Amino acid sequence: MTDQMKTKIDSIRLEAETAFKAAENSRDLYELKVKFLGKTGSFQSVMKEMGSLPPAEKPIAGKLVNEAKQALEGTYSECEERLKARELEAKLKSEMLDLTLPGVPVSRGAEHPVSLVMDEIAMILSRMGYSIRTGPVIETDRNNFEGLNVPKDHPARDMQDTFYIDEHHVLRTQTSPIQIRTMETEKPPIRVAAPGGVFRCDADISHSPNFHQIEGLCIDKKVSMADLKGTITFFVGEFFGRGLKTRFRPSFFPFTEPSAEVDCQCPLCKGKGCRMCSMSGWIEIGGCGLVHPNVLKFAGLDAKEWQGFAFGFGIERMGIIKYGINDIRLFNENDVRFLSQFSM
Repeated sequence: MTDQMKTKIDSIRLEAETAFKAAENSRDLYELKVKFLGKTGSFQSVMKEMGSLPPAEKPIAGKLVNEAKQALEGTYSECEERLKARELEAKLKSEMLDLTLPGVPVSRGAEHPVSLVMDEIAMILSRMGYSIRTGPVIETDRNNFEGLNVPKDHPARDMQDTFYIDEHHVLRTQTSPIQIRTMETEKPPIRVAAPGGVFRCDADISHSPNFHQIEGLCIDKKVSMADLKGTITFFVGEFFGRGLKTRFRPSFFPFTEPSAEVDCQCPLCKGKGCRMCSMSGWIEIGGCGLVHPNVLKFAGLDAKEWQGFAFGFGIERMGIIKYGINDIRLFNENDVRFLSQFSM
């Protein structure tokens, strides 16, 4: 019986070695290993047959099986190493790069026109002595309205105009709350610019519910309307080009008195009249005025000792004028064709 068992073991071993060496790839080789050495493989069936052998022959048969399996494990390892080396070589050849070929073009991004305009305005104002201040977009009713001399029954507080978070907090409707925070925490003289996003319930071809502003605030002694007009006139020349005229039309803002709307000659037609300026030669660019005494008092400043002026520009509006953009919604659409026009 032992000779028969030995013959069977040798036969399985020879068959397995031949199959291992003939395997075309590592996957086929592994399947052959399972076939011969796995839990349901050929050697496992031999192990079951050993149960019928006389007790004296079982150790001899077991030894033969273990020696055969060990020899096959060695053969398997050699074949596996050889196949994996061959597969790696084939993979390297198939994935070889020709370093002489030109690279794949990489699309370049462009700075958003809102960022371009905001940075340019901030740079101009910084050269005029203004430093940048920022604040939260979720503001208190106190800073967004009360501190700016906007009474409880003012239309701006209506939910149709303002995004309310709760009874006491809103998405800021302007960057003016930054002025309140600055006046309450810094001692005058003050000269700051406040850029950032603002929110209002409005959306059409010329309005967006989320847009950007930059405001300037100057607090000092003996500040006059002449100082304000000189500041804005200089700014307009730096931003749109020297030689453009400015004009100030009387207006009303709760937080300034007197107040004015600011127009400049159309940068595109130089005042001759075109589509951008509706043939008027002038374009409105923002609002301004002397800081209202109530705003100064609210911030804890003596209105008899300190005066100031404030002005504000819509970033998108300034970009529309500067670059000739005809629809404010283009700023938010993330159309690569539009944005790529502003790449350097």
